[in-house]
Amino acid sequence: MLKWIKKIVFIIHLVMFVLIGSRCSFAQDPMKGDYTNDRSPIPYYHLREADVMWSKKIWRILDLREKLNHPLYYPTKDMDNRKSLMSLLLYGFEKQNLILYDDVDDEFTTPTTMEIVNQRLGAGTETKMQEDLNTGEMIEIVINNERKPEDVKKYLMKETWFFDKQRAMLDVRIIGLCPLRLYYKVEDVDEEELQTSKIFWVYFPSIRPLLANHEVFNATNDAERRTFDDIFFKRMFSSYIFQETNVYDNRLINQYALGLDAILESEKIKDDIFKLEHDLWEY
Repeated sequence: MLKWIKKIVFIIHLVMFVLIGSRCSFAQDPMKGDYTNDRSPIPYYHLREADVMWSKKIWRILDLREKLNHPLYYPTKDMDNRKSLMSLLLYGFEKQNLILYDDVDDEFTTPTTMEIVNQRLGAGTETKMQEDLNTGEMIEIVINNERKPEDVKKYLMKETWFFDKQRAMLDVRIIGLCPLRLYYKVEDVDEEELQTSKIFWVYFPSIRPLLANHEVFNATNDAERRTFDDIFFKRMFSSYIFQETNVYDNRLINQYALGLDAILESEKIKDDIFKLEHDLWEY
């Protein structure tokens, strides 16, 4: 009887030690495992075509080198729970049947392929001349390059601003995104001419479920679970306008204004949109 009591006491102590140890292990990250990536995008307000009394399409540029846009660019290498926006789009294309469109236009008419996307991101083979250390002669060597999503440092954004008379307010819908790769050619050793190329267009409403289930880094609060969809829905990014619909066949601002004049023209377009809503009210 005494042996059985000792065994029971030993088992109780063993269970207590296991429970205490497990609590200590979870104490380092109390929120780990409490969240699952099964979220839905923030729904848009219902909009009838008859309620849109004014609308205008504009095109913006998001420069990821600006500090406010860093959450869209970093990390440059995938981590366990975080990806850059470009890496996330490639992941959606490869794993979740996301459709990407060729950059021939911004109307999402021609789907593209992974081979074309990889080539535009720098993947492929190239031939370089290199000196043979033994003979001193110049020989050709073939280099296999991998794609470089970290070269994407800008995005084109197509969006529609409209006035909803049912809610009596100005609103916006993002239509599409186009990554821009910034790079130097191999022969440009001194890096004098920066090259820019479009990679693809993606229809923004189709990627919102993907964006809503992937978090970005929040520099001020680790407990706030901010997603890519939150950044775009809440307009938590920096950008400038470079094109608007107009009678001149959608010409770019830099076709008729340069330097400071182009910046002022961009601000003027933004200010005109703001004034439209403001002037509809009476005080």
